[in-house]
Amino acid sequence: MASAPTSTFSAKAHPSPRPSAITLRAPISPHSLTLPLPRRHASAFPTLIIHSRTLVVSATATEMPQKAKGFVDEMRAVAMRLHTRDQAKEGQKEPQGQPVAKWEPTIQGYLKFLVDSKLVYDTLDSILHKAPYQWYAEFWNTGLERSESLAKDLEWFKEQGHIIPAPSPPGLSYARYLEELSEKDPQAFICHFYNIYFAHTAGGRMIGKKVAEKLLDNKELEFYQWEGNLSQLLQNVREKINQVSNSWSREEKDHCLEETEKSFKYSGEILRLILS
Repeated sequence: MASAPTSTFSAKAHPSPRPSAITLRAPISPHSLTLPLPRRHASAFPTLIIHSRTLVVSATATEMPQKAKGFVDEMRAVAMRLHTRDQAKEGQKEPQGQPVAKWEPTIQGYLKFLVDSKLVYDTLDSILHKAPYQWYAEFWNTGLERSESLAKDLEWFKEQGHIIPAPSPPGLSYARYLEELSEKDPQAFICHFYNIYFAHTAGGRMIGKKVAEKLLDNKELEFYQWEGNLSQLLQNVREKINQVSNSWSREEKDHCLEETEKSFKYSGEILRLILS
């Protein structure tokens, strides 16, 4: 991996944060599902509840018990309030919908999900490598990167005779939004960085396992495997986020937290491709 350049911590000002609701609702087909998560730790992946033609995306990146204290704890707290009561004791949502075990994913839909996910991870890699803000370099080569793993998985599907689709609107839209955000709103960008990477390490892995059981004869894709100690990789990134955010004003921190709603929206749109 390329080594990250030395960086200094700084933050640019941005417009005052805008009030936003935590629960996002968007149209979808009339059936219900939800993703129940293990009790030993809350999922990092956005929880989807589809009910009465409404998609509710309610959760951000929460992760295994943390050692670091700081802004990451605030990011986690926002997420915990959005879990259901059976997923986390801090949850404020009532359980509803069907469990992921009752999903009926398709290979075509799963390939769309993987392709769009790769586009998003490729975009993150490109942004962090360019580092339009010097401190972005702190998040380059963390060990959480997924682009190479996804490239291997898509090549494997191709070898099995499957046609790999082109990126679809959800992935293209999110990649474009991340590019724009990274240039003008670094605090909001880090909200997405945190949610995308940490989400995949918990709830994302659970979803991958369930899909593998139904479609891949339990094959574990590279997408769900990491080199080294994953808990330590996550901890290293938590500490970096805490360190970088120490230079942010309270307004900038609040703005970062408020961006969570949009991270739910974009990630949720890509996730539901699995059922397409």
